[in-house]
Amino acid sequence: MSDSAEASAVQTGTSMDYRKLTTAIGAAASDVDSVLERVLPTPHGLHCRVHEAMRYAIFAGGKRLRPFLVLSSAGLFDIAPERALRVAAAIEAMHTYSLVHDDLPCMDDDDLRRGRPTTHRAFDEATAVLAGDALLTVAFEILSGEATHPSADVRCRLIARLAKAAGHDGMIGGQMIDMEAADRALDSADVVLLQQMKTGALFEFCCAAGPILAGAPQKDHDNLHAYARDFGVVFQITDDLLDVLSTAERTGKAVGKDRDQGKATLVSKLGVDGARAEAEKLARRAASALEPYGAKAENLRALPLFLLDRES
Repeated sequence: MSDSAEASAVQTGTSMDYRKLTTAIGAAASDVDSVLERVLPTPHGLHCRVHEAMRYAIFAGGKRLRPFLVLSSAGLFDIAPERALRVAAAIEAMHTYSLVHDDLPCMDDDDLRRGRPTTHRAFDEATAVLAGDALLTVAFEILSGEATHPSADVRCRLIARLAKAAGHDGMIGGQMIDMEAADRALDSADVVLLQQMKTGALFEFCCAAGPILAGAPQKDHDNLHAYARDFGVVFQITDDLLDVLSTAERTGKAVGKDRDQGKATLVSKLGVDGARAEAEKLARRAASALEPYGAKAENLRALPLFLLDRES
């Protein structure tokens, strides 16, 4: 754990050992990668190039934070690991599709992702579009499989929830707002809405996965939803702080683009110190939403506080 993370632990009043959390995140990433290796197609046939691009994009590294949220939310309800891992693999496929498309010249036009050339640079633009489309559809293919859950109703609920999170009123809608943000005068509420749709909606799905898999009562859905809403804003604020304060070498992607394009963020609205204070407030509130789950939610409660000192 870094000195800054230790200081944050003192300032936020948590006794969590962040080394335990980072170990858990790493173990979850390894487990999810093993599942992805099995469920993604092995390059074959005349169309093997799209398989290669899919694998290039999804195995480019990354913290696998969304899969970790799925596994952690499922762990609150003692869901069989193999079921939770399939949902975790599906969300990583969905997330990676969004990154591949976000990086395209017609979108954010980025050349670097996770420290190496973006998919359209490593292959070509058309192949990147197709690889993203394929990852999007394979996410639903994974969720629809009986190995994800024996109940067709539960599988349909997962599919419907992910479709909503990723669709026109979720991630895609948020991307639309983001693309037009430089030409609009967005206030702080607008910025939060953009972030809740573009980034937060998938986090909300990740945290809803546990209650859905468990057939849990509404109060559990409400608790995890409250956590995910605040967590998503904390994540985005810390991401925007990196865009202002960090370097491409540390983050593995271009920085300073929001400022250069004139896009509003909570950092630009509140200033660096104000944004940090807001993130800390929301991190504490997110953690408190999971108090009913006791020790089972230890990692989930620590995660938003840990993000306050993220460096990539």
